[in-house]
Amino acid sequence: MKMNIYSGLVEKKLNAQKSFAVLLDPDSVNPSSLNGLVDLSEASGVDYFFVGGSLVLSTHLDEVIRKIKSLTQIPVVLFPGSPSQVSKFADALLYLSLISGRNPELLIGQHVVSAPFVKKSGLEVIPTGYIVVDGGAPTTVSYISNAAPVPADKNDIALCTAMAGEMLGMKLIYMDAGSGAKNPITESMIRSVAENIEAPLIVGGGITDPEKALLNCEAGADVIVVGNAIEKAPALIKEISDAVHSVS
Repeated sequence: MKMNIYSGLVEKKLNAQKSFAVLLDPDSVNPSSLNGLVDLSEASGVDYFFVGGSLVLSTHLDEVIRKIKSLTQIPVVLFPGSPSQVSKFADALLYLSLISGRNPELLIGQHVVSAPFVKKSGLEVIPTGYIVVDGGAPTTVSYISNAAPVPADKNDIALCTAMAGEMLGMKLIYMDAGSGAKNPITESMIRSVAENIEAPLIVGGGITDPEKALLNCEAGADVIVVGNAIEKAPALIKEISDAVHSVS
């Protein structure tokens, strides 16, 4: 029986509890290297593992997820960049629709292709409005999506996009500056969006220290996602987790 990730996120939002998700790219990890990372995440109170990426070349997605599940009870949520990044061994799937772009393949096309397998997988499927924000440098997600990101200083565009996504039925809104972004999403943009939607708000991309994670939570982010920085400095897991969970 799969746990209900979405209900948990909504309950946490209602109780003003913030969450921290460690993003794992299957291209950057392997089952044998996961032990230390999972142990550190467990000890640091990490809430979720997000697994996926814009460009996954490896073929061991199932193996990575099964390894994580064998080591911890921390929920594993798929963050897929393509229809091939689906595994029945995860707990849930962020069914991403790139609402900030105008590429029909990433609005609905790839969803049509993946729908039969996703339905059969038994995963908890969470419709997620995905908004890519300019992080000051070309990112894999912007290149692969062939869609221009929301300008970093255009809070109104991000706000209206998030509102539209929610009214179209998206249960989560995910704002992302992209892996390796030079500039993370501003607190003013996060606050503009958070104050005008009811859906839980996920924020990631370019977050490299606990101070920024804290500011994002105070601005209204419900879930902070960090991946690239942790690959370089795993010790950040505890520091960022402590910062996120200090906000109430």
